[in-house]
Amino acid sequence: MYSNIEIEAKVLLSKDDYEKVYKALNMDYASSYTQVNYYIESKDSILKKNDVALSIREKKGEYVLTLKTPLSEGLLEKKQSLRPKEALEMISLNRFPLGGIREFLEILDIDTDTLFVKAKLTTLRSEIENPSDEEIISMDSNTYGNKVDYELEVDKSAMILAKQRIDSILRPLGIDYEFNTKSKGKRALEEIEKSK
Repeated sequence: MYSNIEIEAKVLLSKDDYEKVYKALNMDYASSYTQVNYYIESKDSILKKNDVALSIREKKGEYVLTLKTPLSEGLLEKKQSLRPKEALEMISLNRFPLGGIREFLEILDIDTDTLFVKAKLTTLRSEIENPSDEEIISMDSNTYGNKVDYELEVDKSAMILAKQRIDSILRPLGIDYEFNTKSKGKRALEEIEKSK
C-alpha cells in the first residue's frame, strides 16, 4: 500500500464544450483508454459518514483498491494493488481484501464485512502529461447508470495552480464554467440512489 496527496481541479462540460476542448488540446482518441471504477459503500453509508471514499479501479487489466479522504487541500489517497482474484471476489462476492486499507478502515471502526460494491462508473480517458510543468490534464467521458457526463481534470502540485491551468484552457475558448467539487464516485452513488 502506498499513500499520496491528490490535488486536482475539475469542471463538468457539455458534450459540445468537451469536444471543443478536446480538439483545442490536440487530444488523441487513439491513445485514450477505458477504466472502470467500482464504488464501495455499506447499506447505512458508513464510509460517507466517515468522509471516506472507497473504490476498485480496473485499468489496463490491473486492479487497484483506492481509499480517499479529504485534507485541507486535496485528498489523502491510499492505494493497494489487488490480484484479479481478490478484486473479483470483492466485486462479485463482497469479500473485502486483506491488507493495509482493510487495517486502516478497522482503525476507524468500520466493519469491512458490511461493505459492498454499490455503483459502477466507466470512464473513457484521454490525458496529457507535462512533467516539466508537473501536471496531468485529463479529458473524461463518464458513463454510470443511465447517465453520461464529460469532465476536464487538471492535476497539479497546488489547487490554485490547477484552477489557473483550467482557466487558461477554457477562457480562450469562451467556455463559462464552475469548478466541480462532486467526485465521480459521489455522482455515481447519487445516481444509484435516484434510480431506487
